[in-house]
Amino acid sequence: MDYVSALLPPVVMAVFFIGLVVTIIKSQGGPNKAKEDAAVDAAIAGAESARQAPRTEGV
Repeated sequence: MDYVSALLPPVVMAVFFIGLVVTIIKSQGGPNKAKEDAAVDAAIAGAESARQAPRTEGV
């Protein structure tokens, strides 16, 4: 009976991990993909413009 108590935690973690992976895969794409992509593109563009903007303070 010790083998059951030894195998139970890894099996439970494996089941939850598989469920997490399936959830992540199912949530990719779909009707919100364009909105998510636009939000990421806007964030990247904002970071790029802030990085390339000339600094005038402290000159």
